[in-house]
Amino acid sequence: MRRFSAPGPATGGLGRRWPGNRLAPPAPVRTLRPSVAAETVIIVPTYNERDNLPQLVKRLMAQPVELDVLVVDDNSPDGTGQVADEIAAANPHVHVLHRQEKNGLGRAYIAGFEWALARDYEFIFEMDADFSHNPADVPAFLQAAKTESADLVLGSRYANGIRVINWPLNRLLLSIFAGKYVRVITGMRISDPTGGFKCFRRRALQAIDLPTVTSNGYSFQIELTHRVWRRGMKISEVPIIFTDRFQGTSKMSKEIVREALWVVFKLWLENGLRRTVPPPELD
Repeated sequence: MRRFSAPGPATGGLGRRWPGNRLAPPAPVRTLRPSVAAETVIIVPTYNERDNLPQLVKRLMAQPVELDVLVVDDNSPDGTGQVADEIAAANPHVHVLHRQEKNGLGRAYIAGFEWALARDYEFIFEMDADFSHNPADVPAFLQAAKTESADLVLGSRYANGIRVINWPLNRLLLSIFAGKYVRVITGMRISDPTGGFKCFRRRALQAIDLPTVTSNGYSFQIELTHRVWRRGMKISEVPIIFTDRFQGTSKMSKEIVREALWVVFKLWLENGLRRTVPPPELD
């Protein structure tokens, strides 16, 4: 136990005396710089991402915009949650939301959105933890949201060309086909409806009715975008370069693909078999 000594009478409690009966200068007082309230939060779902998370947070904090980071960890067996807690303890702009089990990307994001909406954030991002999304693109998303008054800004891998690195050909073709499939069935004229690098305005998430979102895999991204589009809100796209993960393993599976095929048809049915934005009174 650390002990403190009471001040002696010769110093009056002000400090010890130096030779020549001079008072020693008082020790400098260290104060913590208060955290500036950020209007932007980056939500990063994690599962076994302990190798990527520290560098990702470091690069996000280096961006020329004020932002917070929310790590949503699904009880990662590799200790990602503990690493996130250690980072948060040293940085007031980093927060951690622990979930007890891994039950899908969509549920993790819903939990993060609800956390963010309970606070005063205006711009709420989705971002992968594996560096497939470049932290340096965040300012461009915010600029588009502000200058174009966009309710949702999508990072597009296919706007004005293909910008994908480290994907096998079959995965690239699957992604391109999925985008065309979504456009044909739903009518959304978006170049990359399956992408997961997004910036929502607060009002867009509030309009989505989050508790009723049912999809959970990558179709979750399609459903969120469709719900924003269906309400006639403004969607902008920002070109990005997508780099597939170099560390860890992909979360893609056949079950995720099957879910996406069905969800797209379900969204079309929910929109009254329309491929256009419905009149406000019908939504």
